[in-house]
Amino acid sequence: MLTIWGAKQSFCDGISRRNFLKIGAFGAGLSLADVLRLRANASDTPAANAGSVRPKSAIMIYLPGGPSHMDMYDLKPDAPVEFRGEFRPIDTNVPGVRISEHFPMQARMWDKLACIRSIVSVDEHSDSLVSTGYSQRENMTGNHPSFGSVVSKVRSSDTSTIPPFVSLRGMARGTEPGFLGITHRPFTPNGPGVENLRPLANVSTDRLNQRRELLGSFDSVRRDIDSSIDGLDAFTTRAFDMIANGGVRNALDLTRETQATRTRYQGVESFLTARRLVEAGVGCVTLSYGGWDTHGQNFQSLRRQLPVLDRGIANMIQDLHDRGLGNDVMTVVWGEFGRTPRVNAGAGRDHWSPVMSAMIAGGGLRMGQAIGSSTARGERPQDRRYTVPQVLSTMYRAMGIDPGRTFPSGTGRPMYVLDDREPVRELA
Repeated sequence: MLTIWGAKQSFCDGISRRNFLKIGAFGAGLSLADVLRLRANASDTPAANAGSVRPKSAIMIYLPGGPSHMDMYDLKPDAPVEFRGEFRPIDTNVPGVRISEHFPMQARMWDKLACIRSIVSVDEHSDSLVSTGYSQRENMTGNHPSFGSVVSKVRSSDTSTIPPFVSLRGMARGTEPGFLGITHRPFTPNGPGVENLRPLANVSTDRLNQRRELLGSFDSVRRDIDSSIDGLDAFTTRAFDMIANGGVRNALDLTRETQATRTRYQGVESFLTARRLVEAGVGCVTLSYGGWDTHGQNFQSLRRQLPVLDRGIANMIQDLHDRGLGNDVMTVVWGEFGRTPRVNAGAGRDHWSPVMSAMIAGGGLRMGQAIGSSTARGERPQDRRYTVPQVLSTMYRAMGIDPGRTFPSGTGRPMYVLDDREPVRELA
C-alpha cells in the first residue's frame, strides 16, 4: 500500500485537510492503462462535440476556508465601519460595477468578467457543495460526483489521449467521482494518471517499445486471468501513446513558457499550468489558492493574498483571450461560504453561509456585470437570490452538459446530475 500525501490545509475546526490517495490492491492500484480501460468500459457516451468544434473547458479555482465577500466583490462603503472594514471599492471598466481596491487588474478587464453577489451556501468547511451541488452531509449518503467527474463521464472516449479531468490540488474532498466510479477520478500530478505521463529517466524510445513487447509476452497469463483481454489491448497502447505523445506532460512543463511569462505568474504557477492544460484539451482543471479562514487579522491576511490572486486571475483570463479561447474556457472562482459582515474583536471575520460571492469568466456567458446584491450590510441576498447548484447548472449548460441528465447510482437507481437546475438567467 502506497500513500501519496497532498498539501496540508488547517482550518478553524482543528481538522487537518491533508489530502491523500492510497494506492494498493482491491481496485485502487491502477496503472494508467487500467484507468483508460475502466474509463472506456464505463463510458456510455461518445465524446462531446465530436468533430471539428472544440469542446469547451472549465477551470475551477477553489479558495479554501471561505473567502470574505465583503472585502473582494461585494464591498459596502456606506455601512458602519465595523461592517465595511478597512478596504475601499474601486471602479471597474464597466460603469456601475465596483470591486476591491486590491483587485486593480480585474477592475481594468471587468468587461471580460462577471460576479454573482447573492449566492446562499451552507456552513461546512468543505468544497463538496461548490464541487458537486450537494452538501457534504448530503453526500455522505448520496455520493454525488464532482463537476470534473461528470465532465469526464460525458466526454470519455476510446481514442482520446488527453485526460478529461485534472486536479492540481490532489485527490481533495470535492474532486471525487461519487457513484460514477473510480474511472472518473481526476488525474493528478502526484498520483496515478498524470504522474505516469512522465517518461522514466534514461528510458529511450527503443526501450519503451521493448517494454510494450514485454507486456504483450505476458498476454497468455493475463488471458487466463481475464478472458476479456486479448493480447496487448488498445488501452495499454493508449497508455504508451499518452507517454509518447506528451501533450499533457508538455503542458505541465512550465519551462516551455518564456521567462517573462513565468515571471508574470510567479507565486500563482498553478494558474499558468491550468491555462496550459486546457489549451492541451483537458475538459476540466481544478486548483486551489491560499487560505481564507480569517477569524483573526482578516485584513492583514487579505492584503497579502488578494493582490496575488488578482494577478493570477487577470493573467490567466487575458492569456485565454489572447489565444482565442475566451469563449471556449469557463472559469469560476469561489469558496465554501462568505465571512461575517461584522468584524470581530480580533480584526477577523467568521463563517457566514447566508450569502457569498463568486467570480465567473468566459464560456460564452454574458460578461461585464455584477449579478444580484446583498443587503446594505452584506448580511443576506437582497435580490436575485441564487443557490450554488444553480450556478453549477449554468456552468454545465455552458459546457454543453444537461444538468437534468441522469446516471445510474451504485445501486442502479437513476440520479440527476443536479436536483436544483434553474440557471443564472443573467449569464445566459
